[in-house]
Amino acid sequence: MSKITVVVCDHIHQTGLDLLIQDSDIEMINAADEPKDRLISEIIQKADVAITRSSTDVDDAFLENATNIKAIVRAGVGVDNVDIDGCSKRGIVVMNVPTANTIAAVELTMAHMLSCVRKFPYAHNNLKLDRVWRRQDWYGTELKDKRLGVIGFGNIGSRVAIRAKAFEMSVVAYDPYIDPAKASKLGVEYTKNFDDILECDIITIHTPKNQKTIGMIGDEEIAKMRDGVVLINCARGGLYSESALLAGLKSGKIAMAGIDVFDKEPATSNPLIDLDNITVTPHLGANTKESQRNIAIQAATQAIDAAKGISYPNALNLPIKDSELPDRIRPYLELIQKMGHLSSQVTEGAIKSIKIVAEGEVSDYLDSLTTFATVGLLSESIGDQINYVNAEFVAKEREIDISKETESNDSGFKNKITIKLTTQNGSIDISGTVFDESVQRIIEIDEYDLDVEPRGKMIFFRNTDTPGVIGDVGRIIADHKLNISDFRLGRDKSGLALAVVRVDGEITKKALEELAKLEACISVKHASL
Repeated sequence: MSKITVVVCDHIHQTGLDLLIQDSDIEMINAADEPKDRLISEIIQKADVAITRSSTDVDDAFLENATNIKAIVRAGVGVDNVDIDGCSKRGIVVMNVPTANTIAAVELTMAHMLSCVRKFPYAHNNLKLDRVWRRQDWYGTELKDKRLGVIGFGNIGSRVAIRAKAFEMSVVAYDPYIDPAKASKLGVEYTKNFDDILECDIITIHTPKNQKTIGMIGDEEIAKMRDGVVLINCARGGLYSESALLAGLKSGKIAMAGIDVFDKEPATSNPLIDLDNITVTPHLGANTKESQRNIAIQAATQAIDAAKGISYPNALNLPIKDSELPDRIRPYLELIQKMGHLSSQVTEGAIKSIKIVAEGEVSDYLDSLTTFATVGLLSESIGDQINYVNAEFVAKEREIDISKETESNDSGFKNKITIKLTTQNGSIDISGTVFDESVQRIIEIDEYDLDVEPRGKMIFFRNTDTPGVIGDVGRIIADHKLNISDFRLGRDKSGLALAVVRVDGEITKKALEELAKLEACISVKHASL
């Protein structure tokens, strides 16, 4: 089988490059140092998947030459330089890496907050550069007992709130897209009234940049704020109106501002940086060693999964509105697509029917779960011709019956999702859940209780539950130079068992044939995620 080509358009951490190099199915082209005109005219046409950053514009010229590409991974949060609509028209899935720099952005926010209330950069420069020792010029204020308004309570905003509470601040959160319980569980006040935020001593913003959030803090909002407010923006440029921010800082209505992002960057001539009541940094939100490594690992992993058609985590141009898709639901969508891909690999024959069953609050997103499951199920047979837009249409063309059902939540799990797949030659039921918001697990296969992490190369061995079987399986696997990285066993009441063995290395046909010859063997299948 020919290799899948991943083109790395911009610099990422070496750890990510190593993941691409080490995957035997991937041919990696590192074009980070290539001139952009050569990247566009000669290299990008070879790509099945591309990894980009802010230095490469995914525009008309890029897309017209990227004739084979099926997915683009933006190694970072912002996708301002990616023509998402253009990608969608060409069937290209766009993904970003939204959480890898979370802690870096959170800590930078706190750094700006502390710098503003204690005027740290100015005191530092006065002593270090001017050699002036004047303590009386640098009276600040304390964070303790101040009221912090957090606009946007996702991964970053919620963690800022946790750290603010450690400083004994009171925190109020505004985010119309979250469950208020998320705030209350953290001891944070939740409000639907934006004016409650404007009354806070310090306001920090952590929203995506879109038509609803651009300029959401302008002259009118600043006029409602209390005198001497402190504003922080380490999210995206343009969320605060820069003209309104400038006027507020000049008048003293805003005592201090901490800004990491600007409308136009580099912002070396921005009038904001001429003021003496602002702390500024040159878009350092992701600039930590840990963050860059995490971004590279996640970007490379997503590129590999997309190249193989396994899953498209953090996809931005799927037929699902962001407002309808809370962060807590995303892991279930990724899990059910993996479960679908797995189901299609361990069954034989044309698919006749697909049934998706959901228990718990995840059942509110049953339509989305069905779409993702269908993509996973059909990707094995159709490959990159299947996507989130055409999945159910293609299934209908193939006369595959798709149904979905909500069941009462009596399984003992907060949420449970199940795929019931029927083919011409048999059927399989696979159930899964997510623990601690992001830990994906397969918990049941055909009524065998298991605890399987859905990743890697796996052998599924059904057998009569007799002594010595595990030893025999382990011996054959070892004889074929495969290392067992995980071994999970489920048993039923009728004397049968199912082992799921995850291995490092390629599972050969000969190894499977030897396992099938064991006296206790009922069936042996393999899958790769």
